[in-house]
Amino acid sequence: MQKGLLVVISGPSGAGKGTICKKLISSHPDIEISVSVTTRKPRETELEGVSYYFTSTEDFENRIKSNDFLEYASVYGNYYGTPKWKVLELVDQGKDVILEIDIQGALKVKEEYPEGVFIFILPPSLQELKKRITSRGTESKEDIIKRMECTYEELSYAFKYDYVVVNDYVEHAVEKIKSIIIAEKNKANRQISLINSIREA
Repeated sequence: MQKGLLVVISGPSGAGKGTICKKLISSHPDIEISVSVTTRKPRETELEGVSYYFTSTEDFENRIKSNDFLEYASVYGNYYGTPKWKVLELVDQGKDVILEIDIQGALKVKEEYPEGVFIFILPPSLQELKKRITSRGTESKEDIIKRMECTYEELSYAFKYDYVVVNDYVEHAVEKIKSIIIAEKNKANRQISLINSIREA
């Protein structure tokens, strides 16, 4: 059985990663979305194994020692991590897995699983990015300035990714990512065919 792909999607805040992933999953039902493990208490609408895998701080820290995460971080006193065992299980079953994550986490995943396909999402322009962040109406002027300063730094990491996709229109970005997935699968098929040909020679 051919392995699936681990597709890691990240980029600066406001680039539209979440929207792209939702559209991609809804139009491509055979793609799995990676579910994170967290020590945060579940909210009323959240389901175990769907929203998150909920666990205790002690259990999470034991899993860190066991190297059970592709990446993890502590945010506002709670741990969040990508479960290595679940992601690799799905990939080994031939399923494609989407992991939407921040840049720092993506680079950690690349160290653990360099076979993944790493896609950096860019806004069409910095002006458009600022417009998207401002339109949320959830951040002060100072927060927006800090976010934009952070974005300049984050953009410098784009060269560490396999692909860069500009999110000018969500539908266009989703189609580009679908094309990347098809191309990567074809590449993997050619490699398998080449290996089999060498074995049979």
